[in-house]
Amino acid sequence: MSEPRPELRIVLVSGLSGAGKASILRALEDIGYEAVDNPPLTMVHDVVRRSERSLAIGLDARSRGFDPALVLSTLAALKTEPALRPELVYAYADETVLLRRFTETRRRHPLAPQGRVVDGIAEEAALTQSLRDGADLVIDTSDLPLGDLRHLIEARFRPTPAAGTSSPGMMVALVSFAFPAGLPRESDMVFDARFLRNPHYDPILRSGTGLDGAVAAYIQADPDFEGFFDRIQALLTLVLPRFVHEGKKYVTIAVGCTGGQHRSVHIVQRLAHVLALPGGPGAVREWQITVTHRELERKGLLERRGMAPDPADGPRADPPSDTRPATFAQGAL
Repeated sequence: MSEPRPELRIVLVSGLSGAGKASILRALEDIGYEAVDNPPLTMVHDVVRRSERSLAIGLDARSRGFDPALVLSTLAALKTEPALRPELVYAYADETVLLRRFTETRRRHPLAPQGRVVDGIAEEAALTQSLRDGADLVIDTSDLPLGDLRHLIEARFRPTPAAGTSSPGMMVALVSFAFPAGLPRESDMVFDARFLRNPHYDPILRSGTGLDGAVAAYIQADPDFEGFFDRIQALLTLVLPRFVHEGKKYVTIAVGCTGGQHRSVHIVQRLAHVLALPGGPGAVREWQITVTHRELERKGLLERRGMAPDPADGPRADPPSDTRPATFAQGAL
């Protein structure tokens, strides 16, 4: 006997053109919903029936034969099915705000393609009034920043993780690199470690990497290392939760040095360890960490040296015999 189908959340998104319906759909897609924009109303049941995961469906005046009464009857029918949890979200904004948005984007209003935008706004507001009255959630986006809109949607509609799993949250990519080879193009924040003492000038350490215990100890012996690292950690402790609140899904933090082999590698490894510590800045599990050592990968050093212990286990006093950035998921540039 097959197991019962888990409850699916179905979010119908409608409202006024220019009020943020597309942003709501994108926010829902980012938290795991399958997004479908403006399917024929007669096909909504089929779309829901075939879906294996929660759905976000945009329905608005752009659809041919758009009928608010049919939207409401479809919603009512979905609510009779015990395996579904359907809701209707209606987005609107003040007329002056919508006029400004259409002016800025130079888009035509779907109900006034050849006429005045203000007339299209009035017609659409009257047409969709019944949807606003019947909505489970009405959102005024007039003075609502995009980050706050995404936070609102995520807080209300984020799917409940299955037992034993957690929400993926924001992905934080930590990247070590060499400045002469160029900055990682996707970097959001860049830190320069070239002022720290360089193991390259020690003949014993030159062939090693920042993954080696002896190299790490040499770098940390620099009298300015701890102050530098503490300031990076304090900055990330401040900004990463704000990035989550603003709705960012990907953040890349790059640390560079001259060769991308020693100092930057060690700092990235230590940052990964700190951000993954229970009780550390990442304890609320609002983000996941990936680590990439760009120059080590390009030189083939990782493949030759194998896999290192997970940074969450803490630093090792002795140089490991096999050293690869053990971390969470290996990222790639």
